[in-house]
Amino acid sequence: MIITWFGQSCFRLQGDSSTLVTDPYDQSLGLRLPRLTADIVTVSHDHHDHNNVAAVKGVDGSPRSAGEAGNAPFTITMPGEYEVKGTFVYGIPAFHDNKQGAERGPNIIYRIEMDGITLAHLGDLGHPLTNGEIEKLEGVDILMIPVGGFYTIDAKQATEIISQLEPRLIIPMHYQLPGLTTSKLADVRAFCKEMGVTPNGAEPKLKVTKRDLPQEDMKVVILTP
Repeated sequence: MIITWFGQSCFRLQGDSSTLVTDPYDQSLGLRLPRLTADIVTVSHDHHDHNNVAAVKGVDGSPRSAGEAGNAPFTITMPGEYEVKGTFVYGIPAFHDNKQGAERGPNIIYRIEMDGITLAHLGDLGHPLTNGEIEKLEGVDILMIPVGGFYTIDAKQATEIISQLEPRLIIPMHYQLPGLTTSKLADVRAFCKEMGVTPNGAEPKLKVTKRDLPQEDMKVVILTP
């Protein structure tokens, strides 16, 4: 599997039999998405910096059009269980804030099983995990977690969730980057400080197999968009 981060909460997961893109954003965010194709697109919530599904084409390059299946990406915007080309996706309902969605609405956590690896994408999670959510995320190998605060959980809350889930690899997301139209997010260094790790330079992408996963200690991987 090859994991590429494009900023905010947008990742591309390239597996042996399918490709999945999470939370594609529009250009008003201040970042620019490259041309993307995928079999599956997941959307954690209906905000412009997470729901630009039109930016992702089908695997044959054909544009996605409403009401037309064809080779357009299979788009997931609701909780539930899905299976596409050997990839299993479980959408877990959560909230974008710590007031049951009263301020920013719902959020979907995605548990993704691809190439024998279990990943979790927390979207714009805005609250501590419930016992039920922790149970549904048990055994996660790779965790994609927001750390920038203000709109989501912050570095301290992220660290607490990591200690509950104990993933093998942690990929922080949704933090301040050059070019963003907002300046309210924290830098990833705040998260690294909470975790007690030193960022050793960001990687452009991560290539990983099940046997590559750390067996003893958790590892933080900083990716660069």
